[in-house]
Amino acid sequence: MQKIIPFLWFDGNAEAAMNHYVSIFKNSKVLSVNRYGKGAPQPEGTVMVAKFQLEGQEFMALNGGPMFKLTEAISLYVNCETQLEVDDLWERLSAGGEKGRCGWLKDKFGLSWQIIPTALGELLGDKDPEKASRAMQAMLKMSKIDVAELRRSQTGA
Repeated sequence: MQKIIPFLWFDGNAEAAMNHYVSIFKNSKVLSVNRYGKGAPQPEGTVMVAKFQLEGQEFMALNGGPMFKLTEAISLYVNCETQLEVDDLWERLSAGGEKGRCGWLKDKFGLSWQIIPTALGELLGDKDPEKASRAMQAMLKMSKIDVAELRRSQTGA
């Protein structure tokens, strides 16, 4: 059992969000679904709480109502090994949502994600401070992170 589980609050679309996320990430599955019964604060039969797993990380989703909204104060950071993975997740997660800056996006449910290639940390942490600075300046101009462009920036070209 995972000791700490992110708990996401939705306004009626927890099941749709969970199914969307599970369809995007390869090593993912729905673990359990509990539905509201008669006399509950949400419509009978709708998901109350659902537990799911994305790439081995457990999450819980609640249909709690409109009183709390997801914000950028919490985001899900995804380490991507390849540019192809960055490109795929960027397009699929931002569909119907909002593409931000520096690898950030908001999905159609309002959840914030950071789609970040592992190479970014390597480039920003280059031992040559000038190279690291050029990579940072290049990243700050990007929406989706482009590793090839970051590498080109380090050459000063």
